[in-house]
Amino acid sequence: MSKSLFRRKSLVKILADVQSGFSDSEHSGTHLKKELRVKDLTLMGIAAVVGAGIFSTIGTASFNGGPGVTILFILTAITCGFSALCYAEFASRIPVAGSAYTYAYASFGELIAWIIGWDLLMEYAIGNIAVAISWSEYFVNLLEGFHIHMPRYLTMDYFSAFKGSEAVQQLTASGKLVEITERMKAEALAWNTAPGIGGIKLIANLPALVIVVLITYLVYIGIRETKKVTNAMVLLKVGVVIAVIALGFFYVTPANWHPFMPNGFSGVMKGVSGVFFAYIGFDAISTTAEECENPQRDLPKGMIYSLIICTVLYILIALVLTGMVNYKELQVGDPLAFVFARVGLTNISYVISISAVIATASVLLIFQMGQPRIWMSMSRDGLLPKAFSRIHPKYQTPSFATIVTGFVVAIPALFMNLTEVTDLTSIGTLFAFVLVCGGVLLLPKTVAVKGKFSIPYINAKWIVPVLFVAGMAFFWKPMTGMFAEENSHEKFPFMLFILLTAAIAVLSFVKNLSLIPVLGLLSCFYLMTELGYTNWLRFLIWLLIGLVIYFTYGYKNSKLGKETA
Repeated sequence: MSKSLFRRKSLVKILADVQSGFSDSEHSGTHLKKELRVKDLTLMGIAAVVGAGIFSTIGTASFNGGPGVTILFILTAITCGFSALCYAEFASRIPVAGSAYTYAYASFGELIAWIIGWDLLMEYAIGNIAVAISWSEYFVNLLEGFHIHMPRYLTMDYFSAFKGSEAVQQLTASGKLVEITERMKAEALAWNTAPGIGGIKLIANLPALVIVVLITYLVYIGIRETKKVTNAMVLLKVGVVIAVIALGFFYVTPANWHPFMPNGFSGVMKGVSGVFFAYIGFDAISTTAEECENPQRDLPKGMIYSLIICTVLYILIALVLTGMVNYKELQVGDPLAFVFARVGLTNISYVISISAVIATASVLLIFQMGQPRIWMSMSRDGLLPKAFSRIHPKYQTPSFATIVTGFVVAIPALFMNLTEVTDLTSIGTLFAFVLVCGGVLLLPKTVAVKGKFSIPYINAKWIVPVLFVAGMAFFWKPMTGMFAEENSHEKFPFMLFILLTAAIAVLSFVKNLSLIPVLGLLSCFYLMTELGYTNWLRFLIWLLIGLVIYFTYGYKNSKLGKETA
């Protein structure tokens, strides 16, 4: 039983499947064209990263951390950098079009591959829900510019409207009218004007539903993102961001940068999900390995270059946003448009809204194409029903999986809150990164080959144990005090981090582990602990559901299992 759970899919079989088009890239009966170089990969990385994050979640992160959120961007970029190197190591060992699911199946076996695949399904689906919600806010702002006013109760989720109405009532009753934000007013208006049946209000995010339906239709009929379209999309996004930075610089009030960390370091770390969500997508480059002229050499460069460029842009945009207005005003879904409207440049805010509508829709398209192909890949391995690998005879797309993906994203987008979905997306992605970094540590050591990328080996034998002991000594009092609090059970994720760090420190000393994957694993797991106890519970429930499906269906129907038998 234990051996069969970790049965591996050989590299020979993966290559044979790719020849037949059976991979988690786009379906193709022939070889994919090798036309991507470092420049193209870098632009693809920027296309994936500069999306809903920079146009939406950066606002909430700035609200929580103030100008100090720039520190979090740097920390997150370093963490993603470690993970990028680990993805690149896999790409050099298994240079086929695949995601972490494919790598895991070849390296660690079926159960871990299922866990990563199931985890990626959540990342893609919930990530797209967040993008759809963000798109909705920019689209509504755009309509306002043309004097088209949608009813507020058709532009947001039920929970936000309810909480906003409550907050306005409480602040009004206590005479704190100054603290009522424009966002709260809009939410209260939605709640108060919404029609209802009995005691239930009819409140839903209609634009989010519409864009998901349209994008799903485009994906269904076979729309493909080409190199030229991707490059044009990047130029549009980066052009708008640079223009915002350049123009916004003249409206910066340095006094808004003080205090730099108004809520302390803990306040800065509250923005983890929003900031990390902004970086999600760079790992999508790893799925283009078959289309690279030299994947072993170019993939690592593309990942790192795109991360560096996006980090610089994010830091500059965060400084401009928090400099133009007080950080307390930035808890909005469209922060870039909001700050320019706030300083009186309404026309600029409409230009940003148009750009954001196009940019976020293109991100939605990219990831809405990706998720059905993960369903398809897992189905072709026998881990999901055959219907998910059904290919449309005319459009040559995974038709059933695409339709299911549309429903999975569209319905929650009607009713869910932006913060909730970004938290879940971030914890899912971080978990995948943890497994990828940990997986590199389990790969057999090979001699460096010219033209192939391998992570520079730095012996962690002494470094990690020393860092662990120093960290425990320095943070001993805060840690013990943390567990003495009333809700100490909510510190369970952090306790897991301490235990994991201790175990890794021992293994580093005994096994001479490589430092970079170790730092990647630990930094990603630490960021997971900052996402809150509730998100951990939701995430664990999701994984539990996945394991139930695997053991009741996937394990019995696995093609690899049947071949082995």
